[in-house]
Amino acid sequence: MLEKLFKLKENNTTVKTEVLGGITTFMTMAYILAVNPSLLSASGMDATAVLIATCLASFIGTACMALMANYPFALAPGMGLNAYFAFTVCGNMGYDWRIALMAVFVEGLIFIVLSLTNVREAIFNAIPSNLKKGVSAGIGLFIAFIGLQGADLVVDNSSTLLSYVDFTANFSTQGICALLALIGLFITAVLYVKNVKGSILIGIIVTWVLGMLMQAVGVYVPAPDAGYYSLYPSFGITDFTAIGKTFGQCFKADFSTVNLWNFIVIIFAFLFVDMFDTIGTLIGVATKADFLDKDEKLPRIKGALMADAVATSVGAVLGTSTTTTFVESSAGVGEGARTGLSAMTTGILFLAAIFFAPIFTAIPGFATAPALIFVGFLMVSAIKDIKFDDPIDAVPAYLCFLSMPLMYSISEGITMGVISYVIINVCCGKAKKVSPLMYILAVLFVCKYIFL
Repeated sequence: MLEKLFKLKENNTTVKTEVLGGITTFMTMAYILAVNPSLLSASGMDATAVLIATCLASFIGTACMALMANYPFALAPGMGLNAYFAFTVCGNMGYDWRIALMAVFVEGLIFIVLSLTNVREAIFNAIPSNLKKGVSAGIGLFIAFIGLQGADLVVDNSSTLLSYVDFTANFSTQGICALLALIGLFITAVLYVKNVKGSILIGIIVTWVLGMLMQAVGVYVPAPDAGYYSLYPSFGITDFTAIGKTFGQCFKADFSTVNLWNFIVIIFAFLFVDMFDTIGTLIGVATKADFLDKDEKLPRIKGALMADAVATSVGAVLGTSTTTTFVESSAGVGEGARTGLSAMTTGILFLAAIFFAPIFTAIPGFATAPALIFVGFLMVSAIKDIKFDDPIDAVPAYLCFLSMPLMYSISEGITMGVISYVIINVCCGKAKKVSPLMYILAVLFVCKYIFL
């Protein structure tokens, strides 16, 4: 049945490889189970309800991806979008979280329409080949940077913005975490070079176990006030009735105090970031997995985009911010995952996480960081396929992959790439080479900076 459903032989993979890939993807995404409830609870939402909604939305979205597109891409409430939800829409703008959920719900409906009318697919296909390679390389740098931060290897610095960690200053917390992340990275790299199956997942688990050993002997000392918690998983019963506090609440939003223009702006802010984060992630992960055809198009992309759109609206009804395709899916691809069986595995683990949430939320950032850093290396290899002998195409690709980590956004990287591609080609007499849709995108991106 699995063969018929996911076409394993056709994709040169096995059940074992797919399941390993799915577990690896889940392990690198599990942090969302702790982060999303923490962020959205700042808007007044119940943390337990958000946790359950996060698990359910992730399961439904990832299962849709598996069944509708047969790709190893996993979905969950997106980072950045949840912060915008909590701190900008509900914080700075002062709107009730129910209104924010309704904005997300409407965004998902718009995405469904755009997916059915092939608009999102056309945007994906309009991005030039060199720029697609730049997106993949940029995502590699971006997730590596996320990993370096999660490991506390890269920290804030007042004079240089960023710096490497001072291992000796807070060794019992920050220092030992950074050191364990480095050890985990070397373990992952050595296992990968030796062609050990599951090297990335093994790296995560070994790093976590080493951390627990360090806590047992007193080298690592939990400091909850500073964000360093016990590394031991705890066991507890989830209050399943809590989901009633967020389920369907988007339909109970009070719009009497909402400015229509501001509501439209909120919808389009969610819409813009989600659309190009998703497209960027699909480009990057698909490039690494060699899914793109000879015309640089992604087969079955309509199913992938539809899964993303459905997950967004369903997630809003359940009670969470925008659900989107996660770049951490590349960790599973790095393990060899090539089909929806991997995604389905990840989705089932998200569903199981409702019952075992305390275990999964105990996975520390320094344990998943080596996986992100190493997968960044695998993805940044796309840079070698950029044709640097043609600066008209190469410079936009360069600006694209440079912008993603520095601006901390996949969508901003795509924005820089598209705008620069159009401007440079027009100024160099190559205007006819640029597709009409790229001109439209460039204008929309410029308008985004002006009005959003």
